[in-house]
Amino acid sequence: MAHPLFANSKRYPALLAYVVDQALRGNAAELKERSIGVEVFGRTPSYDANADPVVRITAGEVRKRLSQYYYDPAHTGELIIELPTGSYVPVFRMPEPPPAPEPVEALTDSTLADVAAQSAEYGHPRRLPRLGWIFGAAIALVAVAAGGVMLGRSYPSTPPAPKPTNIDLFWEPVTASANPATFCLGEPAKNIDLEDINDMNAPVPPSKPDQLYVRLHYSGNLALADVITLTRTAAALEMRRKTFRVVPASEATFAQLREGPVVLIGAFDNLWTLRVTQKLRFGFESQDGVALLVDRKSNKKTTWATAWDLPYEKLSKDYAIVARIQDKTTGQPVIIAAGISEEGTEAAGEILYNPVYLDSLLSKVPADWQHKNMEAVIETQVIQGHSGPPNVLAVETW
Repeated sequence: MAHPLFANSKRYPALLAYVVDQALRGNAAELKERSIGVEVFGRTPSYDANADPVVRITAGEVRKRLSQYYYDPAHTGELIIELPTGSYVPVFRMPEPPPAPEPVEALTDSTLADVAAQSAEYGHPRRLPRLGWIFGAAIALVAVAAGGVMLGRSYPSTPPAPKPTNIDLFWEPVTASANPATFCLGEPAKNIDLEDINDMNAPVPPSKPDQLYVRLHYSGNLALADVITLTRTAAALEMRRKTFRVVPASEATFAQLREGPVVLIGAFDNLWTLRVTQKLRFGFESQDGVALLVDRKSNKKTTWATAWDLPYEKLSKDYAIVARIQDKTTGQPVIIAAGISEEGTEAAGEILYNPVYLDSLLSKVPADWQHKNMEAVIETQVIQGHSGPPNVLAVETW
């Protein structure tokens, strides 16, 4: 655990130490995903492992790093710890000893005498002093032959990189950038005038009675759902060692958003989300006190709506946009998780870090999706103010 493969992280050594300790104590049968989530990562006993796959993701990284550790010749001969795929019970084994070299027949005095006698018999007694050269040449030939065998033999080397997951591919435009990513969060305390979203350099307008009022839970000056979505999606970047910063929408400038990839969280409480989605097929509008998510290319003028004056405890459904695009205005990759209300934002965020829900979205797009822009509309059932799993209603790629 002192090796840089583990020492530079908090999660990897914590999981490795726990499973090894429990296995040595005879508690291997208790090493399940939920128990590890509770004991190692401080989750509640009733937490949703599908929505929060921290144990599976961390275990996958531990397996990869163990392989890299033991492929290093510096660790040859050490006891090997393995974490088999699909299991959290470690396996311990001793390394296989290197193959013993083939024995070389020793040259005895009698062998030398026989050679000398044969040399004299054929009339070449003076060639006996060159016997050392003959044996030297023979040894050299054996060495060359052995070298050929060695070249053909497979020896451990740096393990190949694991096949990227859909999560890796989805976040690749962000993680591949040399510049830090910017998480831009909405601020429900700052009301937004949809008429002002065309000007990319315009500041967030001051509050006016006729502007939209965003009904959300608060966490300081931020929506609680936006903060939850931030912490879970930021983990995807942290695990991939991608640096990022977090700014509220009112403090984010156009110049900042041009510096690197952007993750926009929240819709009506985030002016930048409204600006970016204004030119996309699916976007946000407001009519007569009703917040809408609209399909601008639909002949039937398809809309998904939520009434603003409906108490969140009474809300039964919410709608959101999940997008992964190359924004032409900023010239940067942009990822969006934005709901009409906070429940929609939280459900949209689940697609960004939960492989089960992301796979559900990707099953509806072309096979070469990672080279395309993507925008989707999702629906979530809301029960007592809490969002359910995201359900994909419509997708467009281009």
